[in-house]
Amino acid sequence: MLYGDDKRNTAKYAMNGTKRRYTKPVFIGSVQVGGDAPVIVQSMTSTKTDRISETVHQIIKLEEAGCEIIRLAVPDAPAAEAIPGIKKQIHIPVIADIHFDHRLALRAIECGADAIRINPGNLGKEFMLSVIEAARRKNVVIRIGINSGSLEKDILSSHGGPTSEALVESALRTVAFFEEHGFFSIKLSLKSSNVRTMIEAYRTISGKTDYPLHLGVTEAGGLVSSAVKSSVGLGILLYEGIGDTVRVSVTGDPMQEMPVAWGVLRALDIRKRGPEIISCPTCGRCEIDLPSLVGEVEDRLASMKEYLKIALMGCVVNGPGEAAEADVGIAGGKRSGVLFRKGAILKKVKEGHFVDSLMEEIEKIIKEKNKQSKSC
Repeated sequence: MLYGDDKRNTAKYAMNGTKRRYTKPVFIGSVQVGGDAPVIVQSMTSTKTDRISETVHQIIKLEEAGCEIIRLAVPDAPAAEAIPGIKKQIHIPVIADIHFDHRLALRAIECGADAIRINPGNLGKEFMLSVIEAARRKNVVIRIGINSGSLEKDILSSHGGPTSEALVESALRTVAFFEEHGFFSIKLSLKSSNVRTMIEAYRTISGKTDYPLHLGVTEAGGLVSSAVKSSVGLGILLYEGIGDTVRVSVTGDPMQEMPVAWGVLRALDIRKRGPEIISCPTCGRCEIDLPSLVGEVEDRLASMKEYLKIALMGCVVNGPGEAAEADVGIAGGKRSGVLFRKGAILKKVKEGHFVDSLMEEIEKIIKEKNKQSKSC
């Protein structure tokens, strides 16, 4: 059985020139997902959704850091009913995350959610039809979120565990049910905490449907663990042209997700946003406090949206040459260093003035770029 339309085997090209599989576009609010849209960065709030001011505050911070779609937990009616108040104060689309109770999906749709996420493993088919009809009436996208921790019991039993094949079977079964009832505004995710299982599941499903795919490694742990697992899982799939939206799941503050997600996209030349900082690992030649310099620069540029490659090198002799492709940088020596642009030395700088001098030069570069873009 084929799922979706006949274009599923065609490919488009990603920004880095690699082939990206065709997906049929859907719109979550004003944001296009799939089709010729760029890979979109998502996150999820960690606040109690019905605490509207706290939730809005967190979403605004995430917006500024590069979040383009936000998901909200909807465990009860007050959370669903908070959606209108939240949407009035933010600028990105809202996905309502639903488990177990289909009535919460209906209420979230009625309250203005731009999309909902359901898990077929904990929301029975007998309740899905009413959700499908409500979503159709309101032009709401449904993300079918398959999760290795909550697969349907019969699928889990037949495969002997949450294998990649089990994830795919669950996804295709649910897609078939939706299609049989004339609903096609679908996004899919097949998440596992096991990176290899996740990769294999997405590879398989990408050859069987043309629906847009949301990539993620679920329950990935703290920042370091999540950064490693997500970079490997998302990075491999994105390099192969698979994936339309991404989320890096970090235990704790969701703001930590943004640098990792955007870092993966930058590393693959898929999308360019914010500063890309390159710095040497330090060695016996290093005569400045390079770790502190890197940390301070990262903090100062945390809200920067413009893309620049910034080099922070510990050796004044080799630094400019090794980082010649950087837009701007500092190469340190003994209590001093040099400021350079595109490998050309601009001036000598005392160590205590490294950050301020670098920031001044970055501001100049951004102004120059903005002036050029306006004149084009």
